[in-house]
Amino acid sequence: MTRAVRPLLILAAVAATLSACNRDREAAEAPPAAPAEIPPGATPADAAAPLTFAGKTAFASVSLTLPEAIKAQPDLHARIYAQEVAALRAFAEGAQADRTEAGGTEGLPPFEQTVTVAPALETGKLLSLRRTAFDWSGGAHPNTVAAGILWDKALKRQIGPAELFVRGADLDPLDQALCAAVNAAKRARVPDARPVELGGKDFACPRAADTPFVLAAGATPGRAGGLLFLIGPYQVGPYAEGPYEVVVPQSVFRALLAPAYAEEFAGSPAKPDVPAKL
Repeated sequence: MTRAVRPLLILAAVAATLSACNRDREAAEAPPAAPAEIPPGATPADAAAPLTFAGKTAFASVSLTLPEAIKAQPDLHARIYAQEVAALRAFAEGAQADRTEAGGTEGLPPFEQTVTVAPALETGKLLSLRRTAFDWSGGAHPNTVAAGILWDKALKRQIGPAELFVRGADLDPLDQALCAAVNAAKRARVPDARPVELGGKDFACPRAADTPFVLAAGATPGRAGGLLFLIGPYQVGPYAEGPYEVVVPQSVFRALLAPAYAEEFAGSPAKPDVPAKL
């Protein structure tokens, strides 16, 4: 290497070092980036878990609607939104796989699944929500399935019969009352309908612990007057009879309630609207 070139290389190295030092100083002195703006009235939880979701392809149409009331319970909001959206996306992917395996859409409309969550009743400790899912997957008729979500606001977790009632409680009185309510509803809808019973062969009375429910409104504000059980088609009669919604008064099962939730129930229940036949 010549003597003329060596000084030039040294100068270049020094310049590069100084430039790097300046860049480091500028980076250290630069103010931190401003956080992303959140729309007025919204919260980070709103951005993470909206109240609606919708998607549509040539194979499926899906949607989700959540109630405003769920925003007061951000843990529940985020959980329900994530679970429902994941299930809807899986449904859409499954629809595409089914149609592709069948050789295309064949002129049929897209499969459809619509999930709506609505408030049922709120007490001091509990928030009761009703989930209704409409599903058409190319069969002879769509299916609508109702379910209940019961949320302990203080513990921030979902509870079921195992927590609502005393551990190991004998729920036979509740089962018997539910069976009687089902048969009364069947007689009102189909006077000559054959009654059902617990343990029946063709159609049977459902067990309370295995049947979805929501809290039933009652005469005492802020308290539940009973449980509204949601019984789908085919469970207690042929599809033509449609779903049933029957209430069991809290007086029937009050002695069975866990002490933590006994005060959430009082008074007599209000009569639910009679659902339309399918």
